[in-house]
Amino acid sequence: MPLLLHPAWPLLLGATLIFRALRRVLCRLPLPAHVYTDPLRTWRWHNLLVSFTHSIVSGIWALLCIWQTPEMLVEIETAWSLSGYLLVCFSAGYFIHDTVDIVVSGQTRASWEYLVHHVMAMGAFFSGIFWKSFVGGGVLTLLVEVSNIFLTLRMMMKINNAQDLLLYKVNKYINLVMYFLFRLAPQAYLTKVFLQYAGQRTLGTFLLAILLMLDLMILIYFSRLLRSDFCPERAPKRQQKDKFLTE
Repeated sequence: MPLLLHPAWPLLLGATLIFRALRRVLCRLPLPAHVYTDPLRTWRWHNLLVSFTHSIVSGIWALLCIWQTPEMLVEIETAWSLSGYLLVCFSAGYFIHDTVDIVVSGQTRASWEYLVHHVMAMGAFFSGIFWKSFVGGGVLTLLVEVSNIFLTLRMMMKINNAQDLLLYKVNKYINLVMYFLFRLAPQAYLTKVFLQYAGQRTLGTFLLAILLMLDLMILIYFSRLLRSDFCPERAPKRQQKDKFLTE
């Protein structure tokens, strides 16, 4: 089937429009005082609200997919389920929406790290969507969204200057545990599995290259997280006033 006529396109378009509509709805919610007075923080707050919603839905959905189709834990290339396929399409739609949101809002320079991540994620997801392979691997990567629930909550509290709240102090420890369980551990497992494709001229080799780049990004983010929340005296002084976009 020609790529332009693939039936996945309506699914991707529909998912993207869902997140666009969600953003419009969330923009109607009242803003915290520290956010309301700053247009940049206002944009980032709304951006994070959409991300928070995506993480809750996708994280729970990924867990359900693995519970329903446990072979995805082993047969990451061939294991397939309709629920898992729809989940990958749903999340790809989010990454498309968020990429457009960043570019249209003029935050490309400040959020370039997110754009790089999104491009790599979409490249990986599209292989599962259009060739129906590695859907299991895509579902496993989306376990990271369970961790993102707490990571996004942390970022929202930082934007609102709420680091002194008990909720922030409790969440930073929960976030650390979830980071290990649903980000570092699945990523390490997937990297080990995908290493079997090293040296081959296959789709698996392409995905391995993306995975290794994501490994590097995740380790960099993890070091920033540890410095910021647990060793603040060692955290570098940020010169850019909008650096909170990626912290």
